[in-house]
Amino acid sequence: MAININDVYKTTLLILNKEQRGYVPPSEFNKIANQVQLQMFENYAEELNQQIRIPQADADYSDRVMNTDEKLSIFKTFGDALYDNTTTPNTPYWTMPVDLYRLGQVVYTGLNNNQVELQRLQRHDFYNIQRSPLTASTKYFPTCLYENEKIYVKPDSIKTGISLDYLRKPKEPRWGYSVGRLGQYVYDPTTYGASLLNTGSNVLTSSITQNVIDGVIGTYTPTYQTTGVGTGLILSATVTSTDTVSISVVSAGTGFKVGDQIEINDDQLGIDSFGAIITLQESDFNADSTYGSTDIELHVSEQTDFIIKVLFYFGVVIRDPQVIQVATQEARAEEINEKS
Repeated sequence: MAININDVYKTTLLILNKEQRGYVPPSEFNKIANQVQLQMFENYAEELNQQIRIPQADADYSDRVMNTDEKLSIFKTFGDALYDNTTTPNTPYWTMPVDLYRLGQVVYTGLNNNQVELQRLQRHDFYNIQRSPLTASTKYFPTCLYENEKIYVKPDSIKTGISLDYLRKPKEPRWGYSVGRLGQYVYDPTTYGASLLNTGSNVLTSSITQNVIDGVIGTYTPTYQTTGVGTGLILSATVTSTDTVSISVVSAGTGFKVGDQIEINDDQLGIDSFGAIITLQESDFNADSTYGSTDIELHVSEQTDFIIKVLFYFGVVIRDPQVIQVATQEARAEEINEKS
């Protein structure tokens, strides 16, 4: 279970504002939250190594090795490597998944779906063992070299069936928001997706290229047609006069793109009305807006430590040594308790 980004942001604001330390805008909070998440994530491997060397309590929920591994398990995944033999000179290799952070096992699935783990070698061993028939790689004992974010596999006859176990990169935390009538930031709990339409009140109003004709004042859930391939979009339309309508998104659907036209059907904004046309712009999507949120992917047990580290960074940003000192002391006390 992830850490709710809104809980962390509100707690950070509460602590800083209570002491009149200043206001934290969402853009700054998102950057610092991402830095803290990466810092804590990167520390898991070192923490696991340290705990393995320390005798552990043989009791449920108190085994620190298991607890640390549980934190890492959020990011453990697997995927296929893609074969590429287009290089010149021809040196085939396998490309990695885009979200790879640390490579684990490399596995070859061969005949009869039998799986064999590839032996990972250094460059000099990888090439030298091929010189002897006794040590050369085979489909039953394949080897690999990992360099420059690519995998080179021997024997060359392997062209399919390479998969990976790996740690993926954490997703960047994002406190998404819209701007309210008074200029305040309003949290958007919708899960962020770069290609998703913004969800909320009036989000498509500015993209109307043909307004309603003979509309009837009221709020509707209209049907529509689209020039694109997008599906699942649910709209809410509020007619404020016979020739003016505001468009809200209830559910973003999928598959929409910039330039798509969404034409609200006739009679959907009141009897005998002529529907509006919306032409989607870049600002209508999460990637080019402030809409859409991504929770902090760390284990929920890390919430307190995460907030302390965020406060430390904001102490630096607002140049307040008291915030830095208190946050540093709390973080150090927590670290000593976990590793002693």
